[in-house]
Amino acid sequence: MAIPVKLEAFEGPLDLLLHLIEKNKIDIYDIPIAEITEQYLDYIRQMNTEDMNVMSEFLVMAATLIDIKCKMLLPKEVNEEGEEEDPRAELVQKLLEYKMYKYMSLELKDRQVDAERTLYRKQHLPKEVEEYRQPVDYGELLKDVSLSRLQEVFRFMMKRQEDKIDPVRSAFGKIEKDEVDMDRKVLYVEEYIRSHQRFSFRLLLEKQHSRMEIIVTFLVVLEMMKLGRIDIEQQDIGDDIMITSRAMAKG
Repeated sequence: MAIPVKLEAFEGPLDLLLHLIEKNKIDIYDIPIAEITEQYLDYIRQMNTEDMNVMSEFLVMAATLIDIKCKMLLPKEVNEEGEEEDPRAELVQKLLEYKMYKYMSLELKDRQVDAERTLYRKQHLPKEVEEYRQPVDYGELLKDVSLSRLQEVFRFMMKRQEDKIDPVRSAFGKIEKDEVDMDRKVLYVEEYIRSHQRFSFRLLLEKQHSRMEIIVTFLVVLEMMKLGRIDIEQQDIGDDIMITSRAMAKG
């Protein structure tokens, strides 16, 4: 009575070859082709599969091994560099690549198994910790922003004045020099400050009727800020700039 033999399943011919090499503790760079071919063919004879696609892969490798075995019996070929070519070189390269990919797949599988054992606990923080917000020192944050913000508002107002110009009608009519009395504008701004005490810088510029008036008003505000007659503040970046009279602050 024949004893049933259970054959180990392999993923392909390279997997079988690698198994035979490791089983016989053979140097992969010096494969004894005759011995490995004989063991490989023994496995092929015991295979029982109806899948011709799988069987054909193993048969192609068997033919490759026999071809290499025949070349080993012939005089070795010499390449252009004058070195003897090893008929096993291509097979060895394929085995090394397959071995690398196989071990990488096993490493990834182990990591997947370890990841399945990892559990995460839902974050739970005390209410006071979740609601905590780091305080912002707006004075420090806006320390050097006032003048740059003033310039931004100034450019915005100048752009609005340009947009008001009719490109067709502006080409006609008498062109006159736009003159602004600096002293009168200073008196105007001082009166505006006394009557309003605290007001928007943008609103002040919007009340001007020409580009030159905007420029002069802007210069007057800068001079008053320099002399310490007004305070300029901005609650948040992007907010309007507010101007406050120092007389009001002292009062």
